Amino acid sequence: MTPTLVRQHLTHAGAAPRVDRRARARDWSEIQERMLVPLYEAVYERLDVGPATRLLGLGCGSGLALLLAASRGASVAGVDTCEDRLALARERLLPDGGATRTARAEPRVVHGSPADAARADAPAYTVVTAFEPIGCLAGDAEGLAGLLAEAVPLAARGAAVVLAGWGPPERCATASVLRVATEPAEPPPGTGGWRPTGRDDLERVAERAGLRPDGSGRVACPFGYADADSAVRGLKSTGLFDPAIAATDREQVDKELAEALHPYQRPDGTVWMPNVFRYLVARVP
Repeated sequence: MTPTLVRQHLTHAGAAPRVDRRARARDWSEIQERMLVPLYEAVYERLDVGPATRLLGLGCGSGLALLLAASRGASVAGVDTCEDRLALARERLLPDGGATRTARAEPRVVHGSPADAARADAPAYTVVTAFEPIGCLAGDAEGLAGLLAEAVPLAARGAAVVLAGWGPPERCATASVLRVATEPAEPPPGTGGWRPTGRDDLERVAERAGLRPDGSGRVACPFGYADADSAVRGLKSTGLFDPAIAATDREQVDKELAEALHPYQRPDGTVWMPNVFRYLVARVP
């Protein structure tokens, strides 16, 4: 959970809730996406991401992780399926339209699959990141496995592939918020709903992709918000609450979410939820 919670574009039997997708993408970019910056930085430091790095970001969102890698000198590309978020990523990464960059160094952010981001004449990627944390929702590991099946052939031998996941539920305050907030919705067919995070989730995904584990780590990533309204907007920007909104109504979900957040609201009105996320570094054989 985008981001940042893991983002799932879930379908369900009822009508899709009406949302302002541009406003939601902006909430993601301005409120929620930054929550995993400690994870991004820890991974980049461990892998010594810099000018020699060619990085592909899977599920790149509005591009914050790519921007941090580019600031270290890396050549970056990203893919996602949300065009509104990608528009914000392009604003971040190409503020001058790419006019001052060479074609080789210009970041690429593409709507679609990993293959769509690759240039035929470009060297293979040396780092592939999947920073959308898996865990807590049934079916998220399968979605990541599908992305990796397309991305791994584009990476060089020995390239690092980074997978991220939620830590144990007892160490992630946001897990209880997600459990309460998604209770009104029936899980969509084939996806299931809440589930405890598995200790070996990341290793299983890496094994399915034919990758060789090469170390792991844990990073504290507290979710902090200026007030309860910002917390609700940030969490809803993930899309995780859309099935609950469709099953009940927006006001009811907002109420339930605010109640679930209440234990984490401080006397000054800010909301603070400590979380731990885990990452796995695997290698392309």
